[in-house]
Amino acid sequence: MRVVNRHKVEKLPFTNPIFTGTDVFIQVLLPDSREFTANVVHFGKGVRNKFHSHSDEQILIITSGKGIIATETEQKDITEGDIVIIPANEKHWHGATKDSEFSHIYISKPESKLTQLED
Repeated sequence: MRVVNRHKVEKLPFTNPIFTGTDVFIQVLLPDSREFTANVVHFGKGVRNKFHSHSDEQILIITSGKGIIATETEQKDITEGDIVIIPANEKHWHGATKDSEFSHIYISKPESKLTQLED
């Protein structure tokens, strides 16, 4: 058994073309897990990821701030305490509102493939 305190995990810059800005940080919570990927992603104000999909379900647990989750047909405001389950292959994006930073823990399978669907 191992206990991880997310407040003690190092925040690292997360530079990736999937994001609309550079104010993004990641905390890798379970680097040794073979069953799950669990990371915290921190978005600066107004930063989001671009439309994308995952080959497997993705779970988001909102830990701070105000954000948005959107598909091609709907958009929802999300905030601390909300939990989102995104079905496999659903085209979506998520990120911070223009007035708030935003953080979430994401959980997925390590072999899940992300496909960026927006330039």
